[in-house]
Amino acid sequence: MGTLNDLRLAVLIDADNIPHANVKGMLEEIAKYGTPTFKRIYGDWTRPTISGWKSVLLENAITPVQQYGYTKGKNSTDSAMIIDAMDILYSGKVDGFCLVSSDSDFTRLATRLREAGMKVIGIGERKTPSPFIIACDKFIYLEIINSSPGVTENYVTKKKPGKPARSKTRSDESDRQGQILKAKHLIASTITDLADENGWAYLGDVGNLILKKQPDFDPRNYGFTKLTPLIRSLDFEIDERDSGQNNIRHIYIRNKK
Repeated sequence: MGTLNDLRLAVLIDADNIPHANVKGMLEEIAKYGTPTFKRIYGDWTRPTISGWKSVLLENAITPVQQYGYTKGKNSTDSAMIIDAMDILYSGKVDGFCLVSSDSDFTRLATRLREAGMKVIGIGERKTPSPFIIACDKFIYLEIINSSPGVTENYVTKKKPGKPARSKTRSDESDRQGQILKAKHLIASTITDLADENGWAYLGDVGNLILKKQPDFDPRNYGFTKLTPLIRSLDFEIDERDSGQNNIRHIYIRNKK
């Protein structure tokens, strides 16, 4: 699903709506898509509620931007971040933006940046409202970044080594099964959209179109690090074809008849 890579990125972080835990993991995730040219974080640093960020700014070379709250109940941080984003846009020094926030107030900013030809990656918690998620080219949940490899439960096979600490409730299992069915339907419909006369679709094209349909789609949401293992677990037909170049194989998939 590598539609975004080798970009010059402006990373703008809303300190008011993002926890400071595992900042290193977040920046490593961003590095998969490009090189952070700007790294700025916005907040009122006189407030004790965001003091946790201070210890990680120097370590990760993130520039703090002070923005006082002029009126109680009003978020001045959003305005400062939006103004800076537009200044950076017109500077012509970046190819895309990474907006780190769980606040729907940045929906219009994401839309405007994409209208200007910028790639927009959003990062936020699962509580992030859907309008902001949909406004991005790709949206990544902080929860899957913060999970260590092997910790995320495989939603499809539901097999974990060892005895679980506590049993899963019936509603938990129902919710997971519902998520799996939605993912399978999304993949199946995308295959249909791209399939040739024999029903086969190139996996890379399927991944790209899925992201356009649902920017927050990520195999890690279902316990898989890549799209291919997720596809295999969902019982689609798979055909690996020799590309004729350095033993590189292309993967094609189709819905089972």
